[in-house]
Amino acid sequence: VQLQASGGGLVQAGASLRLSCTASEGTFRNYRVGWFRQAPGKEREFVSFIEWNSRRTTYADSVKGRFTVSRDNAENTVLLQMNSLKPEDSAVYYCAASTSIILSSIRYFRNYAHQGQGTQVTVSS
Repeated sequence: VQLQASGGGLVQAGASLRLSCTASEGTFRNYRVGWFRQAPGKEREFVSFIEWNSRRTTYADSVKGRFTVSRDNAENTVLLQMNSLKPEDSAVYYCAASTSIILSSIRYFRNYAHQGQGTQVTVSS
């Protein structure tokens, strides 16, 4: 599958954004999907994960309670709802997908078989 993250933008602190990860050239149905972000000068970090059937979701401590991941397999889309945004959430956000990644590896971007282009999120104070 080809992945594309979208929905980023420039917002003020406290605002919300909803990012989309859309899959083309194939079905998204059986894929585990992770969200990651990378700020300038920093390493890429794990943000969230969703199981193929939505029965398991995982979040980084830094976004827990503010971000919600969901998916619509019929639309080949995974969403990341980001509320109460903070300046430290500013980064390029990426999605990644894999059918074979094991749960102990979901926090590592390189372990996903398919990695999409990112979308910029900038939160001003």
